[in-house]
Amino acid sequence: MIKKTVPPEAIEFEPEFVNGLKKIFEEMIVFNQVLGLKVTSLKPTRVIGRIDMRPELVGHFAFNRLHGGVISAGLDAMAGIAVMAAIGARHMDEPPMQRLHRFAKLGTIDLRIDYLRPAISEHFELRAEVMRLGSRVASTRMEFLGANGELMSTGTAAYIVS
Repeated sequence: MIKKTVPPEAIEFEPEFVNGLKKIFEEMIVFNQVLGLKVTSLKPTRVIGRIDMRPELVGHFAFNRLHGGVISAGLDAMAGIAVMAAIGARHMDEPPMQRLHRFAKLGTIDLRIDYLRPAISEHFELRAEVMRLGSRVASTRMEFLGANGELMSTGTAAYIVS
């Protein structure tokens, strides 16, 4: 029997999987609540999130600039959920709830953030995509943008997946 492979961009996640992954990410990972990180788009090939600027996130009081730690933590989290989505897409033959239990061993093993310009905006968009999903390691790249679409930071990361 020949197994048909569907390109990741053609896969549509079930609402049960999307809602379950958002719940894990936005509610069960408490630090993401501290950041105010919300998932706005969840696809097998790319995830998009948002952080609204709040006084608790200021890194430089004189300029109302976002703290660099918020940027790095947010991009790390978004790349992590991108890996979760890619793993979920790889196992579409399983029920949604079974796929949601595949992420127990996921962890960051390398993270690099390049700060390109000061993060001053009312809100920020975070994007992440998986470049390669191997059996043990996933490689990702990320972007951090201001409300006007201006690129403020970029990142790359590797995650252990097994």
